[in-house]
Amino acid sequence: MNSLLAPIQWLLFLALWRMSYETANIRSPAPPVKSFLVQRDSKQENLVSAEKEWADKAVKRYADAQEKKWQRWKEAMFEAKK
Repeated sequence: MNSLLAPIQWLLFLALWRMSYETANIRSPAPPVKSFLVQRDSKQENLVSAEKEWADKAVKRYADAQEKKWQRWKEAMFEAKK
């Protein structure tokens, strides 16, 4: 029953058991730090200010167009027909 290979078998069993434990509990390295800061240069800042101007102009024109549309609708619906 007791052979010369029994201690080697136990040693091999324990080594494989430890390796399986270590591989199951591998800690992944910390993820790289991501920076969400946006660095702008002067060209981008100029573009952003121009875009704001364009957006403001578009909103104003849209509001004027809607006002004209509602004015025409009110005139068509509520003014007396001749």
